[in-house]
Amino acid sequence: MRASILALAASLAAASAQVYQGFNYGSVFTNGAPITEQDYEREFNTAKQLQGTSGGFTSARLFTTIQAGTANSPTEAIQAAKVTQTTLLLGLFLSSTDEAFNNELTALRSAITQYGQDLVDLVIGISVGSEDLYRISPTGIENKSNPGESPDAVVRRINAVRQALSGTILGSKPIGHVDTWTAYVNSSNAAVIEAVDFIGVDAYPYFQTTQPNSIENGALLFFEAFNLTVSVSLGKPVWITETGWPLSGPISAQAVANLANAKTYWDNVGCRVFGQINTFWYTLRDSFPNTPSPSFGVAGSSLSNVPLYDLTCPGRSSSSSSSAGSSTSSSLATSSEATGDSTTPAQRETSATPSVPSQDIPSQGAGSSGSSSPSPAIQNTAAPSVKTIMTYTTVTTCPVTYTEGSQTKTSQTTSAVTVTSTHGTTLATVASSASAQAASSTAESCPTNLDGDFEFPHLIVPVDKNQPDKALGTSYNGHVSLTVSSLFNFDLPTSLAGKTCSLVFLFPKQDQLQTSNYTLSGIGGITVDRLKSPSDSATTYNNQPEVNVTVNSIPDLQPGNSYIIGSGGCFAGDRSAYKVSATGSLDLDYFQDFNPSPIGLYITSC
Repeated sequence: MRASILALAASLAAASAQVYQGFNYGSVFTNGAPITEQDYEREFNTAKQLQGTSGGFTSARLFTTIQAGTANSPTEAIQAAKVTQTTLLLGLFLSSTDEAFNNELTALRSAITQYGQDLVDLVIGISVGSEDLYRISPTGIENKSNPGESPDAVVRRINAVRQALSGTILGSKPIGHVDTWTAYVNSSNAAVIEAVDFIGVDAYPYFQTTQPNSIENGALLFFEAFNLTVSVSLGKPVWITETGWPLSGPISAQAVANLANAKTYWDNVGCRVFGQINTFWYTLRDSFPNTPSPSFGVAGSSLSNVPLYDLTCPGRSSSSSSSAGSSTSSSLATSSEATGDSTTPAQRETSATPSVPSQDIPSQGAGSSGSSSPSPAIQNTAAPSVKTIMTYTTVTTCPVTYTEGSQTKTSQTTSAVTVTSTHGTTLATVASSASAQAASSTAESCPTNLDGDFEFPHLIVPVDKNQPDKALGTSYNGHVSLTVSSLFNFDLPTSLAGKTCSLVFLFPKQDQLQTSNYTLSGIGGITVDRLKSPSDSATTYNNQPEVNVTVNSIPDLQPGNSYIIGSGGCFAGDRSAYKVSATGSLDLDYFQDFNPSPIGLYITSC
């Protein structure tokens, strides 16, 4: 049976689809001069020829469809895209008058007439607005980012674009909106999410000054922002429309703008999402003829195809091809309003999941202030690294007491979004919110390997919310996805009384496995809940046991790591039950196996 399961697991693969990556392009240079067709051609060609990128940047996001210097003529970027075969995410600028928006519609209609089928072949989507909801938020107003638009106004403009395109050759193109992640997790903006076909999210850890935003936390903050956006996306695709780290500029809280940190962020974020999610990096060039502060452009003011820092992704040669997969994202429970700052560069114009394994995450410490070289990649070793899980929130919390087994414990509750981060390579685990078990705060943890005493699950039961009344029976596999969670039963012997137990999740790389296998796609993590009672073969999604407490979360699950979910006194003599669910767009299906290298959920004791 194991052989047949392994064969099935090995044969599973997500269907591939076109994934786009490119840069953001304004309509004017920093001195206000219009960007012309020839300028766009040069920029598009430079993007395609950037050393270290394998020619992967073949798409462009435009903030406006109007050519600068005209009232409502189509942008000359379209002709340049036609010449260079660059695909386009067209943008219509909103935060202005009705007359200005009508000019955007006129330019769009004219482009359809002028370019016909060529335009159909180039356009991958149409973005109605850019950060309009953010601009009217308290943070946006504080940062003088007005004008903005209300959610009702944004929805009205989205519907106007749908009506304008209905019956045209662009009628089937997806229509979306671009905004900051903080705008999307604000429930008052939910109508915008309902109105679009895709969500474009902008996230800049450099500007998140109310959170620890040094380069060491840059990737963590970004993926938290992305996953929070996915959690409220109603299952619609989430595109990354802006992110990046500045090469120069002022210190922003703990964030330092320099070449080394820009390289680190590129490695830890860009190299993780390129080829998996539609991504538009900020930016190719923002420093001609004058350099703004901060400045993000990778090609410099001279627009050289030799970038200002190495764009080769760790573990990938400069001549290797980028991988492609689909760019769908998952839908989870709606988050409440988030706190914190998420601004974007003031100098820019105001205007099923992939099956590709993620790249190794480089060490982030070497790229801090004063470092002159990019940080090295984590070495490939037989022993996976150990991750610490830390949960934090920026709002007031209050204690709550709950019972788990025979033990009474205290956790924290909060009414705002709680963000869980992965930090460091120590065994210590810190918890300070309702989504983390208080017992995890102890520095005493058992090993994250199976060399000593350990318990394996005696029952694994998947449940599927798309088949809520169907009992899927027992399984040898753990599977978590958009719709599927897995329930685990552990029978803990009485001999564990007085000992410490650690709930661990072991996730080796594929080449470390001997008798197991897994399929992995998407970006995200897992949440682990302790259940009030065990499951059995008749358990369904609708009758599954209630959650006792959320033990902890891993926001960014990566192969080659072992994770401590929580540690504390063993529940000796207890049948402990846990539920593992996916966050973000993660889809993981693995064969639970304790043979080298072990993979899956275990309890170690010491």
